[in-house]
Amino acid sequence: MAYQRKLGKATDQRLALLKNQVSQLLWNGKLETTAARAKEVQKLAEKYITLAINSYKDAYEVEKTKVVKGKQTKVKVLNDGPKKLAARRTLMANLADLQEKRLPKESRTAYKVRTKDVKHPLIEKMFNYYAKHFDDRENAQGGYTAVYKMTQRKGDGAEMALVVVL
Repeated sequence: MAYQRKLGKATDQRLALLKNQVSQLLWNGKLETTAARAKEVQKLAEKYITLAINSYKDAYEVEKTKVVKGKQTKVKVLNDGPKKLAARRTLMANLADLQEKRLPKESRTAYKVRTKDVKHPLIEKMFNYYAKHFDDRENAQGGYTAVYKMTQRKGDGAEMALVVVL
């Protein structure tokens, strides 16, 4: 088993903290935290991005029959293959379920229309954005994030760092 920093927390608290911080990093693209936490967050984020990259192409098209107002219509649906489904379930278990926020001056109905088909926005972002963005790299197995050290925190002098998805 790989070494993991304890971060001065009990196991359940540490795992919850890392789950939330990795989710925020992947959602926003950057995260400011202490240097020790940044290294752990980077390790997990790299692992999850690699998982998404290795499985995002595993999908197939299926034709389903749908009944709308008494009429049957055939609809083509894109289903996940077994590899992508397993990766999706792993990501859903290890990342917080962040929801899309309403944009400024966006009506409630426009927000509902925009987010109607997306049940897990962060998971969709992992497959539709990060996996496609990083897949064109030749034989890359990491290097998707970077940690930049910053100045010390004023209150307790903890070394701060900025984690960025490249």
